Amino acid sequence: MDLLAEYRRATLFFESGDPTGAARLLEPIIEAEPDNAAVRQLLARAYFQSAQLGRAEEHLRELVDRNPSDHYAHHVLGRTLERLNRHFDALRHLRIAAAMHGANDDYRTALRRVETRLGATTR
Repeated sequence: MDLLAEYRRATLFFESGDPTGAARLLEPIIEAEPDNAAVRQLLARAYFQSAQLGRAEEHLRELVDRNPSDHYAHHVLGRTLERLNRHFDALRHLRIAAAMHGANDDYRTALRRVETRLGATTR
């Protein structure tokens, strides 16, 4: 199997709105190259987009564990936990992402949304 060709093909699937198809192509690649962060990130995003949130969380935690300074992995992990209604767990990762890359509007918006949600539930 030509892993690079399959990765490019998976990227096309993902970009054309077929995250499930992308995930099917990426799964054997990550098995062959478990340390490839780019493949793992795209696979996590494909799982996130196709609402396979447990699988997304697993791969995002792996990315964060391997590279704690990966602000994007923290952000998507936070968003995944938010979608799982685990707002308290999401808050930590969203705060880390926003602290590392505060100029990103998406990061700040997600953080405010979860902070507001937690504030509303603790009153």
